Amino acid sequence: MKKFTLFVYILLTLTACNQGPKNHQHGGDGSGKQKVADTTVHYSQEKHLANVRQLTFGGDNAEAYFSFDSEMIVFQSNNPVWGLDCDQIFYTRLDSSKMDKEMPQRISTGLGRTTCSYFMPGDSTIVFASTHMGNGSCPLTPAKREDGKYVWPIYSDYEIFVADLKGNIIDTLTNFEGYDAEATVSPKGDKIVFTSLRTGDLELFTMNIDGSDLKQVTTGLGYDGGAFFSADGTKLVFRASRPQSPEEQADYKKLLKEGLVLPTNMEIYTCNVDGSDLKQVTKLGKANWAPFFTPSGDKIIFSSNHHSEKGWQFNLFSVNLDGSGLEQITHDKVFDAFPMFSFDGKKLIFSSNRNNGGSHNTNLFIADWVQ
Repeated sequence: MKKFTLFVYILLTLTACNQGPKNHQHGGDGSGKQKVADTTVHYSQEKHLANVRQLTFGGDNAEAYFSFDSEMIVFQSNNPVWGLDCDQIFYTRLDSSKMDKEMPQRISTGLGRTTCSYFMPGDSTIVFASTHMGNGSCPLTPAKREDGKYVWPIYSDYEIFVADLKGNIIDTLTNFEGYDAEATVSPKGDKIVFTSLRTGDLELFTMNIDGSDLKQVTTGLGYDGGAFFSADGTKLVFRASRPQSPEEQADYKKLLKEGLVLPTNMEIYTCNVDGSDLKQVTKLGKANWAPFFTPSGDKIIFSSNHHSEKGWQFNLFSVNLDGSGLEQITHDKVFDAFPMFSFDGKKLIFSSNRNNGGSHNTNLFIADWVQ
C-alpha cells in the first residue's frame, strides 16, 4: 500500500467524538514484500511516558476516558472477536482488566454506531452518543467521491444518552433531528459540552448534566468539535476547521448539506466556557485534533500529522496555551491519538498502532505520566 493510498484510508476510517483516523496500519510498503512487524510498546524517545502497558488486543479501540476516581475507563471498540462490526461502548476497571482474554461490560445497545462516551459524576453512569434510534443498522462510511475529496460523515441519527454500568439507558439528553454527539463532562461535574448541527453549522454547546440550560458556545463558520474542559471547568479546548476563502466556505456549506465535512485542515483552539476569549493555539497546518489539557493546565496535548510529509503519520505533541513550546511526545511510525489524563494527573491513556503485529488494529495503551 503506497503512502498516499494509506493517507486516503486514514481519512475514510474515522471516529466522531474527536473525528479522527484509526484502523490504518498496514503490513507492506507497496513493494509486495511483507514488513517485519514492529513489537515496540514504548519508544526510547518517549521521555514523558513510563511503564507503558497495552490494554486491548484487536480491532479498533479508541476514545478511552477515565472515571472521576481514575480507576475505570470507558471506550469504544469494534473488535470482531467480541462479535462487533460497528463501534460500541464498553467500560472496565483498570485493576482487573483482562481484555486480552474476555470482553468487558458493554454499555451501548449493540445497535447502530456509537461514539464519545464519558463518565458522569459519581462514576455510576456514562454519557455517550448513538444512532440506535435510527434504523438500528451500522451506518455506512462514505464511498470514495468522484470529485476526489476525502470526507467525514456527520450522521443525523446521533443523539446523546445516559446509561448505567449494566447498559440500561436511563436518560436521553438530546432530541434533535440532526447531529448531536461528542459529549464530554466538566471535572466540576456540572456541565456537558457537545457538538450540534442545530444552528445549521457544527457548533459547540453546553448543557447541565440533566440536559437543561442549553447554551451555544461557538459561532464561527466551520466544524467545532472534540471539546474538553480544563481541570477547573472554566475553559474549553477543541479542534476546529475554519474555511477562509469564499470558495472554501461555499464548499464547506455544500458538503455540510450532504452530511459531510472535510478533515484535512484543523487547528486547536481554546475559549472560556461561555465562548469568550476565543484563541487559536496552533497554526501548524494539516490535521491537528484530539486535544486535552495537561495536568499542569498550562499545556495542551494533541494529535497531529503536521510533521509528516505525506500526511499519514500521526503522533502526540504538547504545546503551551499561547502556541509556543511545541514538543513531540510519542513516536509510533503510523498513529498515536486520543490522549486523556487521569483526574489525579498520574496516568495518560491513548490509542496507537504500535505492537499490532502489522495488522490494521488500533489498541489502547496506558502509561505513567512523567512531567
